[in-house]
Formats: sequence, structure tokens, C-alpha cells
Amino acid sequence: MKLYSLSVLHKGSTKANLLKAAYDLSSFSFFQRSSVQEFMTFTSALIVERSALGSRASIKEQEYLCHVYVRNDNLGGVVIADSEYPSRVCFTLLDKVLDEFSRQVNSIDWPSGSPATIQYTALDSHLARYQNPREADAMTKVQAELDETKIILHNTMESLLERGEKLDDLVQKSEHLGNQSKAFYKTVKVNAHCCDWITVLHSKLPFCVSV
Repeated sequence: MKLYSLSVLHKGSTKANLLKAAYDLSSFSFFQRSSVQEFMTFTSALIVERSALGSRASIKEQEYLCHVYVRNDNLGGVVIADSEYPSRVCFTLLDKVLDEFSRQVNSIDWPSGSPATIQYTALDSHLARYQNPREADAMTKVQAELDETKIILHNTMESLLERGEKLDDLVQKSEHLGNQSKAFYKTVKVNAHCCDWITVLHSKLPFCVSV
């Protein structure tokens, strides 16, 4: 079981603004970690943008799950994990982080904040602590109060897109991806014939990352 990223974002009227993020990319190739991180940031922002206020959802891509919770005050959180990691614990983590973040960071700073300006330092420790879901649950003594039937499950990232939209176009327009990551996505996608970023990043082509 593995958690790869934990992000806090603000859902604006047209796009999501990344406020803070933590990553555990130790299982990826050192030379591709920057691209992996950029694609996780891109994915987290896209999911928050396409999620309704007050909603929880899980988006499945291959053996991975992206869990999102967007509160009614426009504050959102995303956890990217493998499929073996318990979804309930992911949403417990998101509840905890967003509640803590909202108490420590004034909401007036959310729309224009950035990872460099937001003073919140707990994400890395939360990500490390929750790598073992059993220990995390026992440590926080959080009971399973979530009604899991209210969590929306999307089978692919494509299901979040509007009619006529293409993930390829969103990748090329993204502010979260550098030119190297965009070129990497395009090259590997052509060769791997796949449509989701996680498959692209874990392609078995010689120059791609593997876990």
C-alpha cells in the first residue's frame, strides 16, 4: 500500500489553485521524478476543477486511485494512492488536513496563495504518517463515520472531461506542466498507445519510469 501525493487546492470559478502539496516519489526513477510530480499536480488540479462543491469522489486509473474532497467553502484536497490503500483512510486524511489547513490559513489567502507563500508545513508529516493506514487510524483514533455510498467512483480520468474535451489538449494547455513533461507525455503516449498519465509514466519503454 502506498500514498504518492497529498495536495490542498482552492477551487476557483474557472480553475483550481494549488496551495500546498507533498509527494513521496521514492518508488519512481530519479530522472523522471520531476515529470511525475508535475503530472500529479496537473491531475489533482483537474480533478478539483471538475468536482462539485461538497462532493467526494474516487477516480480509478489502472491500479491507482485519486481521491478528492471539495468542501462547500471551495477548499479541496486530493490524495493519489495505489488501489490497495483503503479509500476510507484517504478520506479521513483529507478531512483532517482540510480542517487543519482552514484553521491555520486565512481563507482570504486561498484564491491567490501558492506553495511558496502559504504558511502550512504539516503535509509532509501527514503523508509519511499515513503510509501505514493501520497506524494512522490508531494514532488519530478516527472512527469510520463517512457514508461511503456518497462517494462517487469514476472509472477513468476521461469520465471527468466535458463532451468534446481531450486529455491531450488539457495537458498541452496546463500551467502545471513544463515543456519537458509535455514532450515526455506526447512521446510516450504515441509509443504506448495509452490515454492516461499514470500509464504513460509507468510505461515499460526503456526511458520511462517504473515501480
